[in-house]
Amino acid sequence: MADIARIIEVVEPEAKALGFDLVRVALFGKTEVGDEEHTLQVMAERPETGQLLIEDCAELSRRISDRMDQLEEAGEDLIEDAYRLEVSSPGIDRPLTRPKDFAGWVGHEARIELKDLIDRRKRYRGELVGFDPATNTISIEEDAVVYAVPFDLVAHAKLVLTDKLIAASRPIDMTGADDIVEEQED
Repeated sequence: MADIARIIEVVEPEAKALGFDLVRVALFGKTEVGDEEHTLQVMAERPETGQLLIEDCAELSRRISDRMDQLEEAGEDLIEDAYRLEVSSPGIDRPLTRPKDFAGWVGHEARIELKDLIDRRKRYRGELVGFDPATNTISIEEDAVVYAVPFDLVAHAKLVLTDKLIAASRPIDMTGADDIVEEQED
């Protein structure tokens, strides 16, 4: 399988060059997405809005594709099998992948799944009540109990879609969406 750390090394400078923060890079196998090829998923955001416009996704996709092609021509094949590149904004019920995600969404409901058990638990769902950068620990309240979860043990985490989250989120900027739909219909 591909080296995801190496893929991130290649993708992140392309996102940064456009002024975007990388949120997540994931490579899904054929069976995980029910398709005939792998999917390289890249989520990025504008730091000031937490989203990408459709044009931003297209531009980042072109940059990543061009860079991957350059590396392949130079003899470095980052993903051996055929794959589809999917570039997107993280969305409203976004994944939480960085310490700043947990700190920035305190007060909102999240689901966290761990790599290993802590006190015979692997899953938590509740309100994010804090993030301690000194200890790299997430505090999540579930059923009136606050749990301390080490960031390094997080396998997957995401916000839960709630009315509070919807109210706190910026409206999605749909600039260019009609143009893309018209191009696809032609």
